[in-house]
Amino acid sequence: MNRISVKGLEVYACHGVMDFEKNEEQPFVVSAEMDYDFYEAAKSDDVRKTVSYAEVSDILEKTVSEECYNLIETLCYECAYRILEAFDGIRGLSVTVSKPHAPVSAKLEDVSVTVGMRRSEVYLSLGSSEGDRKAYLDFAVEELKKIRGVKVLAVSSYTETEPYGGVAENMFLNAAAKIECFLSPHQLLSEIHMIEAAAGRKRDVHWGDRTLDIDIVFFGGMHMHEPGLELPHPDFRNREFVKGPLLEIAPELEKIFKMPPPPPFGRPPFEK
Repeated sequence: MNRISVKGLEVYACHGVMDFEKNEEQPFVVSAEMDYDFYEAAKSDDVRKTVSYAEVSDILEKTVSEECYNLIETLCYECAYRILEAFDGIRGLSVTVSKPHAPVSAKLEDVSVTVGMRRSEVYLSLGSSEGDRKAYLDFAVEELKKIRGVKVLAVSSYTETEPYGGVAENMFLNAAAKIECFLSPHQLLSEIHMIEAAAGRKRDVHWGDRTLDIDIVFFGGMHMHEPGLELPHPDFRNREFVKGPLLEIAPELEKIFKMPPPPPFGRPPFEK
């Protein structure tokens, strides 16, 4: 992937937790590196087919100067979000915000934070077996749309299915969603857990009936094996209630469902 960089943009602004930092401007230095395939732009010599570094610079300057934040961490994330939201073709980026005049007693050259983000295609499985099941699935979709860094691209129809796992007693209503996501898998999972909690989800009975269940099935081409998060979802091949809705919105996934599961080699058991 080709890369476009804007480095060392200096902007005077007010950011910090101290009272004087909120009222007295000091310099902040911002840099952004963006993964973008500008092959077509290079071939045609057409500026419209690449990312304008002038526009990126303008976004960064406005973001730094328009609002006061306590933390440069917050400022850095805001810069990253705004760039990704402005240019669909950027696949990933890294933004660094430096605060060379930070009010610290130690003698140092600079303090800075860096945010890295990638644009990923993610598939989710949604289910409900308690209360107003349709209302809970509708709620989940609407809450996903509210997450900064998530764009809901497609939602399947709702399908009633038998309970899975031998514990739940009620019929489920299931669906699938395709989203575009700037967040990491763990960040997305944290947001999902908050949506489930807002829907009254209880986790006292494993595989029991629940108001709302949202699982990450595929996260781009990522493979992960950690306590609480495995990617792809380790049981997706055995779940027809996952397969049916997913293939409705993404029939190209059929080839993945037909592939044999990977061998267990290299997958150590989780520590208790």
